[in-house]
Amino acid sequence: MTLFSFLGNGQNVRPNESLFKLKINDINGKELKLEEYKGKKILFVNVASKCGFTNQYDGLQDLYSKYQGKLVVIGLPCNQFGAQEPGTEQEIQSFCRMNYGVDFPMTEKIDVKGENQHPIYQWLTQKQKNGKMNSSVKWNFQKYLVDEEGRLIDVFYSITKPMSKKITKLL
Repeated sequence: MTLFSFLGNGQNVRPNESLFKLKINDINGKELKLEEYKGKKILFVNVASKCGFTNQYDGLQDLYSKYQGKLVVIGLPCNQFGAQEPGTEQEIQSFCRMNYGVDFPMTEKIDVKGENQHPIYQWLTQKQKNGKMNSSVKWNFQKYLVDEEGRLIDVFYSITKPMSKKITKLL
């Protein structure tokens, strides 16, 4: 299969840019190279430490541990929803490790919507970039699943638990 996504209306749309070429730093300030995950599915999740969905860190860690051979979970801290991620990168990392044993990749704090939307979230939310669909990030712990070749599979809102069959059946 090529970098085309089949759409229900019979059109093939090629993404305008490769997800794997986009840049982001990890939570320690070093470049996180997305191309290193080519060949695995990627679950992008905008995370927050003071949210009603924060306990999903447990499920995200379980998902990452169980499917590590074919899936990487990437947590992207964001403070845009109810100011529920006010900490520094160091505080976020400490919180996640101490309270949830998180060892999946975490990034620097970013914006997932608005004027300063990170390029990864521009790609995830804009059909012209991802070739599949437009979406908007509604709240913390929204999940975007991408396939092994960097094609968007689907989006899952915050209420979808990480170990939900909606997600695991796609792995």
